[in-house]
Amino acid sequence: MTSPPKVRFAPSPTGLIHIGNVRTAILNALFARREGGSFVLRFDDTDLERARDEYAAAIREDLTWLGLVPDVEVRQSDRVALYEAAAGALKAERRLYPCYETSEDLDRRRRLQRARGLPPIYDRAALSLTDADRAAFEAEGRKPHWRFRLNNTAAPDQTSPRPTEVAWDDLIRGRQSVDIGSQSDPVMIRADGSFLYTFTSVVDDADMGITHIIRGEDHVTNTAVQLQLFEAIGAAAPAFAHHSLLVGADGAALSKRSGDLSIAEFRQSGLEPMTVASLAALVGTSNAIEPHPTIASLADSFAFDRISRAPGRFDPKDLELLNAKLLQTLSFDDVSARLGALGIGGDATFWSAVRGNVSVLADAATWWQVVEGPITPAIDDPDFCAAAAALLPQDPLDETTWKAWTSAVKGETGAKGKALFMPLRKALTGLDYGPELGPLLPLIGREKSVARLSGNAA
Repeated sequence: MTSPPKVRFAPSPTGLIHIGNVRTAILNALFARREGGSFVLRFDDTDLERARDEYAAAIREDLTWLGLVPDVEVRQSDRVALYEAAAGALKAERRLYPCYETSEDLDRRRRLQRARGLPPIYDRAALSLTDADRAAFEAEGRKPHWRFRLNNTAAPDQTSPRPTEVAWDDLIRGRQSVDIGSQSDPVMIRADGSFLYTFTSVVDDADMGITHIIRGEDHVTNTAVQLQLFEAIGAAAPAFAHHSLLVGADGAALSKRSGDLSIAEFRQSGLEPMTVASLAALVGTSNAIEPHPTIASLADSFAFDRISRAPGRFDPKDLELLNAKLLQTLSFDDVSARLGALGIGGDATFWSAVRGNVSVLADAATWWQVVEGPITPAIDDPDFCAAAAALLPQDPLDETTWKAWTSAVKGETGAKGKALFMPLRKALTGLDYGPELGPLLPLIGREKSVARLSGNAA
Protein backbone atom coordinates (compact mmCIF):
# COMPACT_ATOMS: atom_id res chain seq x y z
CA MET A 1 0.00 0.00 0.00
CA THR A 2 1.37 3.43 -0.99
CA SER A 3 1.89 5.75 1.97
CA PRO A 4 0.07 9.10 1.98
CA PRO A 5 1.99 11.93 0.29
CA LYS A 6 3.81 14.61 2.20
CA VAL A 7 4.38 18.02 0.61
CA ARG A 8 5.78 21.32 1.74
CA PHE A 9 5.51 25.04 1.13
CA ALA A 10 8.81 26.68 1.96
CA PRO A 11 8.69 30.49 1.87
CA SER A 12 11.50 32.71 3.03
CA PRO A 13 10.16 35.10 5.70
CA THR A 14 11.82 38.10 4.07
CA GLY A 15 8.62 39.79 2.88
CA LEU A 16 4.91 39.35 2.31
CA ILE A 17 3.69 36.47 0.18
CA HIS A 18 1.92 37.34 -3.06
CA ILE A 19 -0.45 35.60 -5.45
CA GLY A 20 2.39 33.71 -7.16
CA ASN A 21 3.61 32.28 -3.85
CA VAL A 22 0.09 31.34 -2.88
CA ARG A 23 -0.44 29.46 -6.12
CA THR A 24 2.43 27.17 -5.13
CA ALA A 25 1.13 26.86 -1.56
CA ILE A 26 -2.41 26.01 -2.58
CA LEU A 27 -1.42 23.46 -5.23
CA ASN A 28 0.61 21.66 -2.57
CA ALA A 29 -2.21 21.85 -0.03
CA LEU A 30 -4.87 20.67 -2.50
CA PHE A 31 -2.81 17.67 -3.56
CA ALA A 32 -2.21 16.72 0.07
CA ARG A 33 -5.89 17.10 0.97
CA ARG A 34 -7.11 15.16 -2.04
CA GLU A 35 -4.73 12.27 -1.36
CA GLY A 36 -5.13 12.22 2.41
CA GLY A 37 -1.56 13.36 2.91
CA SER A 38 0.08 16.08 5.00
CA PHE A 39 1.04 19.66 4.25
CA VAL A 40 4.19 21.12 5.81
CA LEU A 41 4.95 24.82 6.25
CA ARG A 42 8.72 25.22 6.37
CA PHE A 43 10.19 28.65 6.89
CA ASP A 44 13.48 28.88 5.02
CA ASP A 45 14.86 31.46 7.41
CA THR A 46 18.60 30.86 7.30
CA ASP A 47 19.17 34.31 5.78
CA LEU A 48 19.70 35.93 9.16
CA GLU A 49 20.09 39.44 7.73
CA ARG A 50 16.73 39.50 5.93
CA ALA A 51 14.49 36.95 7.68
CA ARG A 52 12.06 38.51 10.16
CA ASP A 53 9.68 37.00 12.71
CA GLU A 54 7.01 39.53 11.70
CA TYR A 55 7.10 38.24 8.12
CA ALA A 56 6.79 34.65 9.33
CA ALA A 57 3.77 35.70 11.41
CA ALA A 58 2.27 37.50 8.40
CA ILE A 59 2.74 34.45 6.16
CA ARG A 60 1.14 32.22 8.77
CA GLU A 61 -1.79 34.63 9.07
CA ASP A 62 -2.25 34.76 5.29
CA LEU A 63 -2.26 30.98 4.95
CA THR A 64 -4.70 30.58 7.84
CA TRP A 65 -7.00 33.18 6.27
CA LEU A 66 -6.97 31.19 3.03
CA GLY A 67 -7.76 27.94 4.84
CA LEU A 68 -4.30 26.48 4.20
CA VAL A 69 -3.54 25.43 7.75
CA PRO A 70 -0.40 23.27 7.77
CA ASP A 71 -0.21 19.92 9.50
CA VAL A 72 3.40 20.63 10.52
CA GLU A 73 5.41 23.83 10.85
CA VAL A 74 9.20 23.98 11.09
CA ARG A 75 11.97 26.57 10.79
CA GLN A 76 15.28 25.93 9.13
CA SER A 77 16.99 28.08 11.74
CA ASP A 78 16.18 25.34 14.26
CA ARG A 79 17.77 22.62 12.11
CA VAL A 80 21.32 23.86 11.58
CA ALA A 81 22.84 20.84 13.36
CA LEU A 82 21.19 18.59 10.77
CA TYR A 83 22.80 20.56 7.91
CA GLU A 84 26.19 20.51 9.58
CA ALA A 85 26.04 16.73 9.96
CA ALA A 86 25.08 16.24 6.31
CA ALA A 87 27.80 18.65 5.20
CA GLY A 88 30.37 16.84 7.32
CA ALA A 89 29.57 13.53 5.64
CA LEU A 90 29.85 15.05 2.16
CA LYS A 91 33.12 16.77 3.05
CA ALA A 92 34.54 13.43 4.15
CA GLU A 93 33.61 11.99 0.75
CA ARG A 94 35.01 15.09 -1.05
CA ARG A 95 31.63 15.80 -2.62
CA LEU A 96 31.85 19.11 -0.79
CA TYR A 97 35.23 20.74 -1.32
CA PRO A 98 36.71 24.04 -0.06
CA CYS A 99 37.38 26.90 -2.48
CA TYR A 100 39.24 30.11 -1.76
CA GLU A 101 38.68 32.26 -4.83
CA THR A 102 37.40 35.76 -4.31
CA SER A 103 34.59 37.16 -6.45
CA GLU A 104 37.25 39.12 -8.36
CA ASP A 105 39.21 35.90 -9.03
CA LEU A 106 36.11 34.20 -10.40
CA ASP A 107 35.14 37.17 -12.57
CA ARG A 108 38.62 37.25 -14.10
CA ARG A 109 38.51 33.51 -14.88
CA ARG A 110 35.10 33.79 -16.50
CA ARG A 111 36.32 36.60 -18.76
CA LEU A 112 39.29 34.51 -19.82
CA GLN A 113 37.08 31.49 -20.53
CA ARG A 114 34.74 33.56 -22.67
CA ALA A 115 37.70 35.02 -24.56
CA ARG A 116 38.87 31.45 -25.32
CA GLY A 117 35.38 30.42 -26.45
CA LEU A 118 34.81 28.22 -23.40
CA PRO A 119 31.69 28.13 -21.23
CA PRO A 120 32.16 30.35 -18.14
CA ILE A 121 31.80 27.58 -15.57
CA TYR A 122 33.94 26.88 -12.56
CA ASP A 123 37.07 24.93 -13.52
CA ARG A 124 37.41 23.00 -10.25
CA ALA A 125 40.84 24.46 -9.64
CA ALA A 126 40.30 24.12 -5.89
CA LEU A 127 40.35 20.33 -6.20
CA SER A 128 44.04 20.59 -7.04
CA LEU A 129 44.97 22.60 -3.97
CA THR A 130 47.41 21.01 -1.56
CA ASP A 131 47.19 21.21 2.21
CA ALA A 132 49.95 23.80 2.04
CA ASP A 133 48.01 25.87 -0.49
CA ARG A 134 44.94 25.86 1.71
CA ALA A 135 46.99 26.75 4.79
CA ALA A 136 48.55 29.68 2.93
CA PHE A 137 45.15 31.03 1.91
CA GLU A 138 43.87 30.76 5.45
CA ALA A 139 46.98 32.48 6.76
CA GLU A 140 45.98 35.41 4.52
CA GLY A 141 42.62 35.47 6.31
CA ARG A 142 40.62 33.81 3.56
CA LYS A 143 37.73 31.60 4.59
CA PRO A 144 36.63 28.85 2.22
CA HIS A 145 33.27 28.55 0.57
CA TRP A 146 32.26 24.98 -0.22
CA ARG A 147 31.11 23.66 -3.56
CA PHE A 148 29.23 20.46 -4.32
CA ARG A 149 31.10 18.35 -6.86
CA LEU A 150 28.59 17.36 -9.50
CA ASN A 151 28.72 13.84 -10.86
CA ASN A 152 29.09 14.86 -14.48
CA THR A 153 31.53 12.26 -15.84
CA ALA A 154 34.49 14.53 -15.43
CA ALA A 155 37.95 13.59 -16.60
CA PRO A 156 40.13 11.65 -14.12
CA ASP A 157 41.66 14.86 -12.79
CA GLN A 158 38.11 16.11 -12.02
CA THR A 159 38.86 19.43 -13.76
CA SER A 160 37.32 18.98 -17.22
CA PRO A 161 33.54 18.57 -17.01
CA ARG A 162 31.76 16.78 -19.85
CA PRO A 163 28.04 17.12 -20.59
CA THR A 164 25.88 14.69 -18.71
CA GLU A 165 22.10 14.67 -18.72
CA VAL A 166 20.11 14.39 -15.53
CA ALA A 167 16.52 13.41 -16.36
CA TRP A 168 13.29 12.91 -14.47
CA ASP A 169 9.59 12.48 -15.17
CA ASP A 170 7.92 15.69 -14.13
CA LEU A 171 4.29 15.27 -13.05
CA ILE A 172 3.29 18.43 -14.93
CA ARG A 173 5.93 18.97 -17.63
CA GLY A 174 6.56 15.35 -18.57
CA ARG A 175 10.06 14.05 -19.30
CA GLN A 176 12.68 16.66 -18.41
CA SER A 177 16.44 16.68 -18.72
CA VAL A 178 19.18 19.13 -17.76
CA ASP A 179 22.74 19.17 -19.06
CA ILE A 180 24.56 19.06 -15.75
CA GLY A 181 27.88 19.42 -17.55
CA SER A 182 26.97 22.96 -18.50
CA GLN A 183 26.76 24.01 -14.84
CA SER A 184 29.40 25.01 -12.36
CA ASP A 185 29.74 23.02 -9.18
CA PRO A 186 27.29 25.00 -7.04
CA VAL A 187 28.29 26.71 -3.81
CA MET A 188 26.48 25.09 -0.88
CA ILE A 189 28.17 26.81 2.07
CA ARG A 190 29.20 30.46 2.09
CA ALA A 191 32.50 31.68 3.44
CA ASP A 192 30.72 32.84 6.59
CA GLY A 193 29.56 29.26 7.22
CA SER A 194 25.92 29.81 6.29
CA PHE A 195 24.15 27.27 4.10
CA LEU A 196 22.47 28.03 0.80
CA TYR A 197 18.85 27.13 0.06
CA THR A 198 19.66 24.36 -2.42
CA PHE A 199 21.52 22.38 0.24
CA THR A 200 19.24 22.92 3.22
CA SER A 201 16.14 22.21 1.15
CA VAL A 202 17.40 18.79 0.06
CA VAL A 203 18.53 17.85 3.56
CA ASP A 204 15.16 18.88 4.98
CA ASP A 205 13.14 17.15 2.27
CA ALA A 206 15.06 13.93 2.88
CA ASP A 207 14.86 14.14 6.67
CA MET A 208 11.13 15.00 6.69
CA GLY A 209 10.15 12.37 4.15
CA ILE A 210 8.76 14.81 1.57
CA THR A 211 7.31 12.69 -1.22
CA HIS A 212 6.37 15.37 -3.77
CA ILE A 213 7.90 18.75 -4.53
CA ILE A 214 5.40 21.02 -6.26
CA ARG A 215 6.90 24.37 -7.20
CA GLY A 216 7.31 26.94 -9.97
CA GLU A 217 9.03 26.19 -13.24
CA ASP A 218 11.77 28.69 -12.39
CA HIS A 219 13.22 25.87 -10.26
CA VAL A 220 13.51 23.35 -13.11
CA THR A 221 17.25 23.86 -13.56
CA ASN A 222 17.79 23.46 -9.79
CA THR A 223 16.25 20.02 -9.93
CA ALA A 224 19.21 18.34 -11.62
CA VAL A 225 21.57 19.52 -8.89
CA GLN A 226 19.13 18.55 -6.18
CA LEU A 227 18.64 15.07 -7.62
CA GLN A 228 22.39 14.57 -7.36
CA LEU A 229 22.35 15.91 -3.82
CA PHE A 230 19.64 13.44 -2.81
CA GLU A 231 21.76 10.65 -4.22
CA ALA A 232 24.89 11.94 -2.50
CA ILE A 233 23.28 11.93 0.96
CA GLY A 234 21.78 8.50 0.33
CA ALA A 235 18.14 9.56 0.12
CA ALA A 236 15.42 8.69 -2.35
CA ALA A 237 14.38 11.72 -4.39
CA PRO A 238 10.78 12.94 -4.22
CA ALA A 239 8.62 13.26 -7.30
CA PHE A 240 8.76 16.70 -8.89
CA ALA A 241 5.99 18.81 -10.41
CA HIS A 242 6.90 22.21 -11.82
CA HIS A 243 3.95 24.47 -12.55
CA SER A 244 4.02 27.47 -14.88
CA LEU A 245 4.32 30.95 -13.45
CA LEU A 246 1.69 33.66 -13.43
CA VAL A 247 1.78 36.66 -15.74
CA GLY A 248 -0.38 39.76 -15.86
CA ALA A 249 -3.39 40.22 -18.09
CA ASP A 250 -1.09 41.77 -20.70
CA GLY A 251 1.24 38.76 -20.63
CA ALA A 252 4.01 40.60 -18.79
CA ALA A 253 5.66 39.21 -15.69
CA LEU A 254 3.90 40.16 -12.47
CA SER A 255 5.47 42.96 -10.50
CA LYS A 256 7.27 41.96 -7.33
CA ARG A 257 7.23 45.37 -5.68
CA SER A 258 6.76 45.19 -1.94
CA GLY A 259 3.11 44.63 -1.14
CA ASP A 260 2.05 44.47 -4.79
CA LEU A 261 -0.50 41.69 -5.25
CA SER A 262 0.21 40.51 -1.71
CA ILE A 263 -2.33 38.36 0.09
CA ALA A 264 -2.40 40.93 2.88
CA GLU A 265 -3.47 43.54 0.33
CA PHE A 266 -6.27 41.28 -0.94
CA ARG A 267 -7.43 40.56 2.59
CA GLN A 268 -7.50 44.24 3.52
CA SER A 269 -9.50 45.06 0.37
CA GLY A 270 -12.34 42.88 1.63
CA LEU A 271 -12.02 39.95 -0.75
CA GLU A 272 -13.30 36.57 0.42
CA PRO A 273 -10.52 34.06 1.15
CA MET A 274 -12.11 31.44 -1.10
CA THR A 275 -12.15 33.93 -3.95
CA VAL A 276 -8.37 34.31 -3.77
CA ALA A 277 -7.86 30.59 -3.19
CA SER A 278 -10.14 29.65 -6.10
CA LEU A 279 -8.44 31.93 -8.59
CA ALA A 280 -4.94 30.97 -7.43
CA ALA A 281 -5.78 27.29 -7.81
CA LEU A 282 -7.67 27.45 -11.10
CA VAL A 283 -5.88 30.05 -13.21
CA GLY A 284 -3.60 28.32 -15.68
CA THR A 285 -5.55 25.05 -15.56
CA SER A 286 -8.18 23.42 -17.74
CA ASN A 287 -10.73 23.77 -14.93
CA ALA A 288 -13.40 26.44 -15.22
CA ILE A 289 -12.56 29.49 -13.11
CA GLU A 290 -15.41 29.67 -10.65
CA PRO A 291 -15.65 30.29 -6.91
CA HIS A 292 -15.48 27.22 -4.72
CA PRO A 293 -17.04 27.36 -1.25
CA THR A 294 -14.33 25.36 0.53
CA ILE A 295 -10.77 24.11 0.20
CA ALA A 296 -12.19 20.56 0.16
CA SER A 297 -14.25 21.43 -2.90
CA LEU A 298 -11.17 22.84 -4.64
CA ALA A 299 -9.17 19.73 -3.73
CA ASP A 300 -11.73 17.54 -5.48
CA SER A 301 -10.97 19.40 -8.73
CA PHE A 302 -7.18 19.09 -8.45
CA ALA A 303 -5.20 17.02 -10.95
CA PHE A 304 -1.68 17.44 -12.29
CA ASP A 305 -2.80 16.79 -15.85
CA ARG A 306 -5.17 19.79 -15.67
CA ILE A 307 -2.33 22.23 -15.02
CA SER A 308 -1.24 23.91 -18.24
CA ARG A 309 2.39 24.45 -19.17
CA ALA A 310 1.42 27.87 -20.55
CA PRO A 311 1.68 30.79 -18.12
CA GLY A 312 -1.45 31.52 -16.13
CA ARG A 313 -2.82 35.01 -16.79
CA PHE A 314 -3.73 36.79 -13.59
CA ASP A 315 -5.91 39.89 -13.70
CA PRO A 316 -6.96 41.53 -10.40
CA LYS A 317 -10.26 42.43 -12.08
CA ASP A 318 -11.05 38.72 -12.20
CA LEU A 319 -10.89 38.70 -8.40
CA GLU A 320 -13.57 41.38 -8.22
CA LEU A 321 -15.90 39.48 -10.55
CA LEU A 322 -15.25 36.17 -8.84
CA ASN A 323 -15.79 37.70 -5.40
CA ALA A 324 -19.19 39.09 -6.37
CA LYS A 325 -20.13 35.71 -7.79
CA LEU A 326 -19.09 33.96 -4.59
CA LEU A 327 -21.05 36.35 -2.37
CA GLN A 328 -24.19 35.62 -4.37
CA THR A 329 -23.90 31.97 -3.31
CA LEU A 330 -23.58 32.69 0.42
CA SER A 331 -26.55 32.39 2.73
CA PHE A 332 -27.39 34.86 5.48
CA ASP A 333 -26.10 32.35 8.03
CA ASP A 334 -22.75 32.39 6.22
CA VAL A 335 -22.38 36.17 6.58
CA SER A 336 -24.57 37.30 9.48
CA ALA A 337 -21.80 37.49 12.09
CA ARG A 338 -19.51 39.37 9.73
CA LEU A 339 -22.27 41.78 8.74
CA GLY A 340 -22.82 42.51 12.42
CA ALA A 341 -19.09 43.10 12.91
CA LEU A 342 -19.25 45.66 10.10
CA GLY A 343 -22.15 47.44 11.80
CA ILE A 344 -24.63 46.23 9.18
CA GLY A 345 -27.97 45.02 10.46
CA GLY A 346 -30.74 43.27 8.61
CA ASP A 347 -31.90 39.71 8.31
CA ALA A 348 -32.09 37.00 5.67
CA THR A 349 -34.63 39.04 3.70
CA PHE A 350 -32.24 42.01 3.55
CA TRP A 351 -29.28 39.85 2.50
CA SER A 352 -31.33 38.10 -0.17
CA ALA A 353 -32.37 41.49 -1.55
CA VAL A 354 -28.88 43.03 -1.75
CA ARG A 355 -26.31 40.24 -2.18
CA GLY A 356 -26.49 40.46 -5.96
CA ASN A 357 -25.26 44.06 -5.73
CA VAL A 358 -22.18 43.69 -3.54
CA SER A 359 -18.63 43.16 -4.81
CA VAL A 360 -17.21 42.83 -1.31
CA LEU A 361 -19.22 42.23 1.85
CA ALA A 362 -18.67 45.77 3.11
CA ASP A 363 -20.66 47.04 0.10
CA ALA A 364 -23.78 45.86 1.92
CA ALA A 365 -23.37 48.93 4.15
CA THR A 366 -24.54 51.11 1.26
CA TRP A 367 -27.81 49.20 1.01
CA TRP A 368 -28.28 49.06 4.78
CA GLN A 369 -28.05 52.84 4.77
CA VAL A 370 -30.65 52.92 1.99
CA VAL A 371 -32.96 50.75 4.11
CA GLU A 372 -32.39 52.47 7.43
CA GLY A 373 -31.69 56.02 6.28
CA PRO A 374 -31.30 58.83 6.34
CA ILE A 375 -30.44 59.34 2.70
CA THR A 376 -30.66 62.36 0.44
CA PRO A 377 -33.22 61.58 -2.24
CA ALA A 378 -32.52 62.65 -5.82
CA ILE A 379 -35.67 64.33 -7.16
CA ASP A 380 -35.66 65.22 -10.85
CA ASP A 381 -39.44 65.72 -11.23
CA PRO A 382 -41.19 66.76 -7.98
CA ASP A 383 -44.67 66.54 -9.51
CA PHE A 384 -44.07 62.99 -10.73
CA CYS A 385 -42.76 61.92 -7.31
CA ALA A 386 -45.69 63.57 -5.52
CA ALA A 387 -48.14 61.70 -7.74
CA ALA A 388 -46.28 58.45 -7.04
CA ALA A 389 -46.35 59.09 -3.27
CA ALA A 390 -50.12 59.57 -3.37
CA LEU A 391 -50.52 56.20 -5.09
CA LEU A 392 -48.26 54.22 -2.74
CA PRO A 393 -50.38 51.52 -1.03
CA GLN A 394 -50.89 51.52 2.71
CA ASP A 395 -48.89 49.24 5.00
CA PRO A 396 -48.06 46.44 5.09
CA LEU A 397 -45.86 46.54 1.97
CA ASP A 398 -44.59 43.28 0.52
CA GLU A 399 -42.73 42.07 -2.58
CA THR A 400 -45.90 42.37 -4.69
CA THR A 401 -46.34 46.05 -3.80
CA TRP A 402 -43.72 47.35 -6.26
CA LYS A 403 -45.40 45.86 -9.32
CA ALA A 404 -48.89 47.00 -8.30
CA TRP A 405 -47.66 50.47 -7.38
CA THR A 406 -45.66 51.08 -10.57
CA SER A 407 -48.62 49.90 -12.63
CA ALA A 408 -50.78 52.48 -10.87
CA VAL A 409 -48.17 55.23 -11.37
CA LYS A 410 -47.87 54.33 -15.06
CA GLY A 411 -51.62 54.56 -15.46
CA GLU A 412 -51.77 57.93 -13.70
CA THR A 413 -48.74 59.61 -15.32
CA GLY A 414 -48.28 57.76 -18.61
CA ALA A 415 -44.59 57.19 -17.76
CA LYS A 416 -43.09 53.86 -18.70
CA GLY A 417 -39.77 52.07 -18.88
CA LYS A 418 -36.79 54.04 -17.63
CA ALA A 419 -38.89 57.21 -17.35
CA LEU A 420 -41.06 55.36 -14.83
CA PHE A 421 -38.57 53.37 -12.84
CA MET A 422 -35.49 55.64 -12.65
CA PRO A 423 -37.15 58.62 -10.92
CA LEU A 424 -38.58 56.25 -8.31
CA ARG A 425 -35.23 54.56 -7.77
CA LYS A 426 -33.39 57.88 -7.38
CA ALA A 427 -35.99 59.21 -4.98
CA LEU A 428 -36.15 56.08 -2.83
CA THR A 429 -32.41 55.27 -2.74
CA GLY A 430 -30.61 58.46 -3.79
CA LEU A 431 -28.82 56.35 -6.42
CA ASP A 432 -29.33 55.47 -10.06
CA TYR A 433 -28.34 51.82 -9.62
CA GLY A 434 -28.90 49.03 -7.15
CA PRO A 435 -30.93 45.97 -6.21
CA GLU A 436 -34.38 45.19 -7.53
CA LEU A 437 -36.80 47.51 -5.76
CA GLY A 438 -39.48 44.84 -5.40
CA PRO A 439 -37.83 43.21 -2.36
CA LEU A 440 -36.16 46.47 -1.23
CA LEU A 441 -39.31 48.61 -0.99
CA PRO A 442 -40.87 46.70 1.98
CA LEU A 443 -37.54 47.01 3.83
CA ILE A 444 -37.51 50.79 3.35
CA GLY A 445 -41.13 50.97 4.49
CA ARG A 446 -43.99 53.26 3.57
CA GLU A 447 -43.18 56.14 5.94
CA LYS A 448 -39.61 56.63 4.71
CA SER A 449 -40.68 56.07 1.10
CA VAL A 450 -43.29 58.84 1.23
CA ALA A 451 -40.82 61.20 2.90
CA ARG A 452 -38.17 60.54 0.27
CA LEU A 453 -40.62 60.98 -2.59
CA SER A 454 -41.38 64.39 -1.06
CA GLY A 455 -37.66 65.24 -1.21
CA ASN A 456 -37.02 64.87 2.52
CA ALA A 457 -34.05 63.04 3.96
CA ALA A 458 -35.34 59.98 5.74
